[in-house]
Amino acid sequence: MTIGKNIKMLRNKYGLSQKELASIAGVSDKAVSTWENNLKEPRMGTIQKIADHFGLQKSNIIEDNGLESITSLSSQSALPALTPKDEHQIAKDLENMINSLSGAAAMGNPEDAEDVAMIKASLETAMRLSKRIAKKKYTPKKYQQE
Repeated sequence: MTIGKNIKMLRNKYGLSQKELASIAGVSDKAVSTWENNLKEPRMGTIQKIADHFGLQKSNIIEDNGLESITSLSSQSALPALTPKDEHQIAKDLENMINSLSGAAAMGNPEDAEDVAMIKASLETAMRLSKRIAKKKYTPKKYQQE
């Protein structure tokens, strides 16, 4: 499996769009598309950002079948999708969190804009995953899709 396929698998397992993964990696969504289509490979620093964000090693992303040994990924594919209402609530909650953090002295510095973007991307990923897990756990089986 190529780096591009590993990146796409990782993105799909966490239910992220190319734009969301691009925000995590600090690149454009077009860059993510070129990786997934094996037109280009990401730089090692970018791979490290992605690996750090998901608690992986770079080798999990670089090596053939590097993600197959990760058990935390396999269980997420069975999580329910988010509805537009869920997406709206996540966006609203995320904006409230970022606004409350922006008052902190460290967040107010212009040179920390990249830090704010990384915190926002991390929070959004965590919120989306938490919402999907909660939906699976608390949705009665008769309403769950099979």
